[in-house]
Amino acid sequence: MRLEATLGLGGNIGDPVAAFAAALARLRAHPAVSVKATSSVWRTAPWGKLDQPEFRNMAVLLETSLPAEDLLDLCLAIERESGRERGERWGPRTLDIDILTYGGQTIDRPGLQVPHPRIAERAFVLAPLAEIAPGMRIAGRSVPDLLAALGDDDIGQDEAGTLRLQAALAR
Repeated sequence: MRLEATLGLGGNIGDPVAAFAAALARLRAHPAVSVKATSSVWRTAPWGKLDQPEFRNMAVLLETSLPAEDLLDLCLAIERESGRERGERWGPRTLDIDILTYGGQTIDRPGLQVPHPRIAERAFVLAPLAEIAPGMRIAGRSVPDLLAALGDDDIGQDEAGTLRLQAALAR
């Protein structure tokens, strides 16, 4: 059985756009994953820990036959391949991949919470997600409504980053 899932990708050290392209290539190469849509790259202010570089973020819509735990393992492996080192919470990173939604399911297990527990508080997640899944509802509200409720001005599309990502994916 194939389920629809969404992922949030982010990074702020090294070359996040290149890390996104490599992550998408790895996802596309997996036999149990089909990438259906990718958002633009978004430029966002740091969240949680403010004394660090600006982030780049994006969202991915996919179909998968992987159980949620196996999808998480794949995401963590891709993070490690990108050089991700887990240090301080909300600190700088080469690549972060979060499972945002998984087949409309609610999952609350150690190490895996879906929908992502702070999704409704984060414009850097909601803005790219609204691009690829505007009809999606989380906790009874549409993604665009959740985004509008935040009124966050510290986010904007990164046109140059989006063009670089598209060019990398076209190769």
